[in-house]
Amino acid sequence: MVRSCFVSLAFVALTTACSPAKPGQAPSPKVVHDTVTVRDPELDKRVSRLELQLLARDAQIEDLQTRLEDTQAEVVRAMAKLQSVASRAQAASAMAEAEVALQTMKSGASTDPPEAAQVAKFVQRSATEFDKANYGGALYLANQAKTIALGYRRRLGVNTEEARPGETLFAVPIKLKTTSRGNVRAGPGTNFAVSFLAEPGSSIVGYSYADEWVRISDDTGRTGWIHQTLVSRP
Repeated sequence: MVRSCFVSLAFVALTTACSPAKPGQAPSPKVVHDTVTVRDPELDKRVSRLELQLLARDAQIEDLQTRLEDTQAEVVRAMAKLQSVASRAQAASAMAEAEVALQTMKSGASTDPPEAAQVAKFVQRSATEFDKANYGGALYLANQAKTIALGYRRRLGVNTEEARPGETLFAVPIKLKTTSRGNVRAGPGTNFAVSFLAEPGSSIVGYSYADEWVRISDDTGRTGWIHQTLVSRP
């Protein structure tokens, strides 16, 4: 009788232990392992310093850009008082060359180069001043556009020689030919040494001009200046 009771109690205890927890009972605690990231204090300091230096540099660039635009605006206003310095024809010519240079920059690349936006800005400002009859200001802005276009071409390796005082860049290189035998000199003038002799009918490329002289290169890569009366379009 006692043994039978003992077996019954053991069965009840085993059944109770194996049965699922009833609603309302607290679940068994779970162990969670947290991942702790160890940071390098020195590295954090270096990153912070670099971020501050970057902010300072950006602020300096913005300040310099603002000063540059203010200076340009002041020059344009001053040009308005010097109408006799530049004629309407000179300003119109420079604006046309700047516009052609801009179109050449856009057509010569799959995507517009960064300089194209700057050139376009100066061309637009030049047109605005031209409409105000400020031909000096219009000429100044157009020349700024041409200067940027020249820098772009030099970055591509085109016409990398230093520009001479009074030299005006053609908007695009011009294919020319010599009409007669003539000297190609080291500079724009008869006082410069002769670099080589060009034969009649020689194919050359013109890059710029100064007074009546044209900077050219021939098929062999030789460069120099030739008088405009010795060349023509092919």
